[in-house]
This record gives sequence, structure tokens and C-alpha cells, in this order.
Amino acid sequence: MFTAVLIANRGEIACRIIRTARRMGLRSIAVFSEADRNAGHVALADEAVCIGPAPARESYLDIERIIAAARRTGAQTVHPGYGFLSENAAFAEACAQAGLIFIGPPPAAIRAMGSKSAAKALMEQAGVPLVPGYHGDEQNPRHLATAAGRIGYPVLIKASAGGGGKGMRIVTGPGDFLNALELAKGEARAAFGDDHVLVEKYLIQPRHIEIQVFADTHGNVVSLFERDCSIQRRHQKIIEEAPAPSISEVQRLTMGEAACTAARAIAYVGAGTVEFIAEDGEFYFMEMNTRLQVEHPVTEMITGLDLVEWQFRVAAGEALPLTQNEIERSGHAIEVRIYAEDPAREFAPSTGTLNHWRLPEVSANIRIDSGVRQGDDVSIHYDPMIAKLIAWDHDRDGAIRHLRQALAGFEVDGVRTNLDLLRRIVAHPDFVGAVLDTGFISRRAEDLLADVAPPPAAVFAATLHCWLRDLPRHVDPFDPYSPWNTRIAWRLNGSSYQDVSIYDADTIHAIRVYPIDDGYFQDGGHFQFDWNDRKFDAGIIQAGQDRLQVTIDDAICPVTALHHGRDVIAFHAGQRYALRIVDKFEATGGVAGASGRITTAMPGRVVAVAVGPGDRVAAGDLLVTIEAMKVQFRIVAPRAGVIATLRCGLGDLVEDGAELAIFEAAPG
Repeated sequence: MFTAVLIANRGEIACRIIRTARRMGLRSIAVFSEADRNAGHVALADEAVCIGPAPARESYLDIERIIAAARRTGAQTVHPGYGFLSENAAFAEACAQAGLIFIGPPPAAIRAMGSKSAAKALMEQAGVPLVPGYHGDEQNPRHLATAAGRIGYPVLIKASAGGGGKGMRIVTGPGDFLNALELAKGEARAAFGDDHVLVEKYLIQPRHIEIQVFADTHGNVVSLFERDCSIQRRHQKIIEEAPAPSISEVQRLTMGEAACTAARAIAYVGAGTVEFIAEDGEFYFMEMNTRLQVEHPVTEMITGLDLVEWQFRVAAGEALPLTQNEIERSGHAIEVRIYAEDPAREFAPSTGTLNHWRLPEVSANIRIDSGVRQGDDVSIHYDPMIAKLIAWDHDRDGAIRHLRQALAGFEVDGVRTNLDLLRRIVAHPDFVGAVLDTGFISRRAEDLLADVAPPPAAVFAATLHCWLRDLPRHVDPFDPYSPWNTRIAWRLNGSSYQDVSIYDADTIHAIRVYPIDDGYFQDGGHFQFDWNDRKFDAGIIQAGQDRLQVTIDDAICPVTALHHGRDVIAFHAGQRYALRIVDKFEATGGVAGASGRITTAMPGRVVAVAVGPGDRVAAGDLLVTIEAMKVQFRIVAPRAGVIATLRCGLGDLVEDGAELAIFEAAPG
């Protein structure tokens, strides 16, 4: 067994590998970009080396710099994690040439499966069923469009290299094909440096089921059962579970055997995943990921195995620790991926500082894999996944219960996240009933992406408490006992009260609060308030730095309240609320006219500018393309008009809400 491993990755997966390395007594060496100097994986490793600037192509994708870091630190082996260079045959070869053990399959196996087109041809020869499609090398747009017509719409354009939903577009008709092809190729170039695509028949309600396989250098290949990864957004998984519910044992066995056949066909070594798409009892080969998968923890939870340890042992030349008959399955596990993104804005990436990061309690039923900490920055440069939450129990219903409870205790502020969406999915009757397919979210968007309900009274009570607690107090030294020195809104005649306006989304709530005494402001207190035509009796106990025990009438509710000036971020019953205490007499100003400010809904880099000042455009014409976290977004003209001013250029980094252009109505 080697003694030192360099992890050529970042974030959650780097931390995951480091923990196993430490348990096995191996020295862990991290690499980091300048943007990640203070990242969690850097702090966790035994040693860390800076390998370049923030852009991945100048750091995490720079083979020479990573090899140099391994040599400099005395690493004997390199673990690529997933993403970045994990499925790059040239990187595996460079490691071998440098005398380093690459923890992954041989370069030939990576190449065999690195091209989706070549992989499908190989699987066809092996007798594995394929989805009808075009997997050839001819990439002329007209040729691809003709192939799409022959296959029959809807079709799926898919990048031949890479994965993770990058470079994929669904096309419902021939009129949209060329634009979708251009976007898919652009994303593929940005993410993988290769714009080769294939075109396949798009199945309407398929399930995405994959098999975890493992192979060693002694000819042993095993299946570690399947995972259902059907809950996706933008063709990228966000919920995975094992075992896959509602499939027959015959299908489970058949898919496992097919996956092992695929691994043997390319002389595979190490951890890999064979992905199938299934519909109406049939299954079709999609691709093989020649690396560890993001969702590997659900397999670990049902088998009790550490797949990273298996990777280390296989890379050291050992035989697989268990034979197929010795691998057992127990219980059910579900993983949710927590992303810094805004589902309400088409899952646009969200950047910022994690100024609040509170995790649910880890237990035998709950596991959390993450590479971030409170205070860390989430930038535009890398994938927006910030954590994975995995729940296990003896059956699926129990795993769902534990998952719901843990999601309710997950609190994040500083970036927008998909936590609300995840909570709604796992509570949806169709998810509970295992009615799963890859269009689960889009078909239930009205329920899953609905606006957040107004805050309950407990959240308003916590907000009022924060405001009352921080009210300034001016004591007259010549009359210290004057009632005007208190903060209880004292009046000479009538009850003491203060009118407060609280802004929630698009609603201003008028509240009248009645402080009962002035002493409670130290540790908690008691007050009443009128809201929504009701009077509430509120009691507050400070249970922690920002945790409150709020009593509303006879009910006790825990609330986390973060107070920043006039803003309060509250967490209650698994829901995040952003509130602002406003002065109704304050001039708020207006949004810059209904003119035509063209703004971006997400931060990113301008990768294409299709117009210039003075250009006439029609409704729907492309204006600017923004790339954020490897995904491209088209910004189009809302109506016919003229570009009066252009405020961005090719390569510019733009913030969320940045003004890109001024748009005017076309003259006469």
C-alpha cells in the first residue's frame, strides 16, 4: 500500500477522499486554486499546494501543474475525484509517465467510454440494448438535423464527452434544432473542451437507473446494486436512492449482469457506473462513467462499504475485498444534492458568502458530505453543489422520514439554495409513492416551484423581537426614571404600542406591537402584537446565539433569527424567510422605468454578444449569452426594439442583476 495520495479535485469530494485516506493512515495532499486558498479541503488535508488562478482550466484542469504538485510533495498516487480530470485519459497517462498511480481505470478504458458515441457502438457489439439515435462522427449541423428528423422528434442532443447535464438539450421540433445544437456545442466546449455531440430519441417518461460496478486487476468484476437517479433538473441529478424502488428482481439482476459485461468488455479497473434509461419494463444503455459518482454514498449506506477504500486497495494491486455472493444489501438510502442556485429563476446559480451554515445532526441514519463551512465564498468558477444529505433506514418510508426531518434542520443563508424544492419533492405524494421519472420536476412545477407561503406568526414574533431588542435607548441623565427612557412605546393616555411594517416578498404586513415591560430585552421577553386581524401573545426565550424559543399563545416554536440592520433572515419548520423592517414614510424610489433595462438573472461570464448599439431586434432575438458554473443561458429581446446602449462586452464578469443593455422601442 502506498503512503501518500494527492487529490486532484476540490470541495466535497476532496474532503470525502481525505477522510478515508486519514482513516487508512495515508498522508493526504490537496491542491487548490487561488480562489480556494481558504477552502475546507485545504484546511482538512495534511498538506496543500496552490496550482493556479481561479478559472478551472488554469488550475484544476492543468495537468502539468497537478503532476508538478505531486512530484513536489512526494505523492505516490493521484485520486481525481469526480469531474475535472477524472475521466481524462491524457491525465491518466501523464500520471503513469510521471511514475504516479492513477486511482481509476486504464487510459484505454477511459477512452472507450469517454466518447458516448464510441461507447454505444461498443455496447451494441456486446448486445446491450441502445436507445435509437445517431452516434457517428459527422458533426455538420445539417447532417445532425437530418438524423434528428429520421429518428423522430422529440430528440435529445448530448455532448459525447463528459456528463453532469452539460451540453444537453431537448428539441421538440425541427425549427428549434439548430439553436439547441449551437447551445449544446457551446456548453460542451466550455465544460469538456470537445463539442462533439450525439442525437438520440428522447423518451417521454423514462427512469434513470445506474449500476455501481467495481473491478480489480485480477479479473474480478462485481455489481454493488443499482441506484435510481430519476429526479433531475436540467438533466442533472438532484436526488438519488438505492435500491431503485418498484423494479423487479429479474430486471435488477439483468441490469447488473449487463453492467458487469460492459466493464469486462473494456478491461475495466476500479469504481465505475453503468447508466441505463428505463421505460415500460425495458432498459437501454446510456453511458458508463469511468469514475466514482457523486451519488456513491447511497451505495455505501446500503452495503456498509467504503468505496474510496476499495479504490485505494484496487489501485495498490489488491483483489476486491468481497466476491459477488458476499456483497449484501441492507435497508434503503436516499441522497439529496444541495445546490447554490435559485429554482424559481430556472435554477440560475447563486453566488455569495455563506454567512449562516447550520447542519442537521449526523447519526446512524443521517450522513452529510460537504466541502464548505460558514464564512466560505461560493463563486462562479465551480459547480454550485455545496453539500449532500443522505438518509438511511430499514425501509424507504423510514429513510424518507429521516430525510424530511434532516432537511427541516438544514439552514443556509448568503446564497439561494434548492432546499425548499428538495423539501417539497420528498413530501410530494408521487415521490412517497415512488412514481418516478426524469420529468418529475417539470411536470409538477406548479406544486414544487410555487411561491413560499406567508410567514407564520412565530416568525413575525421573532422578527419583532430582533427589532425591539436592538432599539436604541437614550437615557436622560437628569431624569433617569422618565418613562420616555424606556423602549415600551409608553403613552400618557391609552395603551403603549408601536406600529411596525414588515416587508415579505411583495407584501407589506402592518403590525401593531405592544411591549409589556422593558426588562425582557436582556434575555427574552413578553409582548403582544396585532397582525392579520388577530391579537397574538408572544414570549421569547433566547436559546442560543441566534436561536429563539418563541411562544405564540400556547404553542412553543423554535426559530432561528439572523438580524442584520433592518433585515431579518428567519428559519422555521424547515423554511427560510427573508424579512425587512421598513419605515412606511421612507421614500423607496422606483425601478428604472418600464424602459427596457436588460439585466442578468444570474452572475457569470459573458461568452457571446450578438448585438451592438443601434441594432434593431425582434422579440426573442438573442442579445447576450451568459455562462455560469459551466451552464450557458441565453438572454433574448423581450419585444421588438432597438439596442440604445450596450453595457457589457465579451469576457466580462457580471453580477446577479447587472445591467447588460438599454432597450428602447423601435421608432414609428
